Amino acid sequence: MIIAFSVTPLGVGESVSEYVADAVRVVRDSGLPNSTDAMFTSIEGEWDEVMAVVKAAVDAVAAKAPRVSVVLKADIRAGVTDGLTAKVAAVEERLAEN
Repeated sequence: MIIAFSVTPLGVGESVSEYVADAVRVVRDSGLPNSTDAMFTSIEGEWDEVMAVVKAAVDAVAAKAPRVSVVLKADIRAGVTDGLTAKVAAVEERLAEN
């Protein structure tokens, strides 16, 4: 499964990069396949391990922020591995056809 999520600290002012970095650090330290872009961090693995990492990332932000907003999207597809790169590669392959 792939989870795309964002964690936003509320009540900490305009700049949130310090807090987001704390969350991303938790994800990267997990050892699970992941990627981060301007809007979301995606992580791939089994349900329990992925959700544990999401919780730890939220907890890292909540340790410094009085309130936290979380947006989460899941792609649950049994038997699929390497979805983070395979999905993008499939689109790139289509784009290269033209």
